[in-house]
Order: sequence, then C-alpha cells, then structure tokens
Amino acid sequence: MNQFLSDSLAPIYRYLTKEKYRTYINLLTRHGRTPRFTAREIKFNGYKFHVIDVPSFMDHYKSIITEEIYNFKAKTNKPLIYDCGANIGISVLYFKMLYPESRIIAFEADPEIAKVLQKNIDTNKLSNIELIDKAVWKDDKGIEFGVEGADAGSIFNDGDKIQIPSVRLRDMLEKVDNIDFLKMDIEGAETEVLRDCKDLLHKADNLFIEYHTFNGMKQELDEVLKIFTDNGFRYFIQTVNYRKHPYINKTGHGSMDLQLNIYGYKV
Repeated sequence: MNQFLSDSLAPIYRYLTKEKYRTYINLLTRHGRTPRFTAREIKFNGYKFHVIDVPSFMDHYKSIITEEIYNFKAKTNKPLIYDCGANIGISVLYFKMLYPESRIIAFEADPEIAKVLQKNIDTNKLSNIELIDKAVWKDDKGIEFGVEGADAGSIFNDGDKIQIPSVRLRDMLEKVDNIDFLKMDIEGAETEVLRDCKDLLHKADNLFIEYHTFNGMKQELDEVLKIFTDNGFRYFIQTVNYRKHPYINKTGHGSMDLQLNIYGYKV
C-alpha cells in the first residue's frame, strides 16, 4: 500500500478497531436512519435507554460516551457532580460509568424530557442521583421556556412557550464547599447564570460550559472567559458548529451562529 495512503488510513483504522467506536458504529448502523422525534428504546453496553429523538441521542452518545468529552480526574472516588442540562441522561450515565460512587445533581428544564431522564435513571438502576426538574437560572421565580422536544429547548427558542419553575444555581453553590465537576449545557442561558454566581465558581475543580449565541443576540464570550480566569481556571475552547466560510455564512445553521465547548480546569 502507498505509504501516504497507509498513514492517512491509520487514524480511521484505530477508530474502527476500538471497542467503544465499534459500539457507536453499530448503533449508527441500526438506528441512524430513524426520523427525528421518533421515540425508541435503544440498548447498548448492558444499558437500556428510552430515547425521544434518535439523531440527538447519537450525537450525545458519540461525544459523551465514545469521545468522552467529560472525562476528568477527581480527587476522590465519590465526586460531587452538578449536571446542568442533563437531557435524557447520557451525561449522567457517563459520569456513573466513570465514577460509580459519585453523587450527581441533575437539572433538566423541559418537563417531558425530565420524565424520560427519571425513567432512564430508574430503568438502569443508577443510584445517588438527585433530579431537579427546573431550569437553571439566575432566580427561582420561574421562566418562559421554548419547548423543542429533543435537546434544543431554550428560553431563546421560538417554538411552543411554556412557563416552568427555575432554580438559582447560586443558591445551590452556596450550600457546598466544593464541586468536583460543574457541567452547564443550558442552551444560551449560561452567560446570565455565570454572571449571577461568578464569585462562587472557584468552588468547582472542573467547569464545562457549552456556550451558545443566537443570531441577533449580543455575543459575550469575552465576559464568560474573564469569569473563567477570575476563578482560577485555564480554559480550552473547541468549536461545535464549524463554519467553513464564516465571512459568507454569517448566521450559521438555524438560529444559532456560535456554539463552543469551553473546558475550565485548574493547574
């Protein structure tokens, strides 16, 4: 085989020969053609998940289970994890696979998705998990929420709007001395929440934010990054919605023009 071709195929070969990647490929083969918003039970790795939208499930499975974007080293085998925006529970499952004795506080704003999350927790006998079916926000007065039906429900969503209860993350942070991992994937509400509790984020050893901006919405990434550095974090940024020609395609895909994974860690 041509050496250049051999070198080019090597990463693909390593990808396909690892068990976790083979599992993903098998799931994609069996379920990849399922239409959006079709409910289905999916079995993998000895677990059984009730899924309400297969394409979003596959995206989450690939990034969280296969690529392990939330992999971290805790100081103990019983870390405290805050999962803000837990959706149907793929991230919760991953944290339990990583640290079986972890204590997880899982937040999910969409009331219907929260029911599915609880069902997946119960079905798979995942223990020491507290589900808070409220929106993570800057106060506890409730908020108007745009339901999407999968993983894109948001206060900025133009879909069906419902009034849901909210929980102030600041109040939760004040109750603890230390959090091993704070994950925040709350579809555009992250800047307001970070701003509200910016003097308490030093309590987290690891901080993950999925940062979103929507077309026409003020971009405040500079403020978000300053909050990271002010709390002693170094950060790594990874783009999610890559655009090949951003000077031409200025609005991205759909209503969102910027989506980033921001990893905060202390050295």
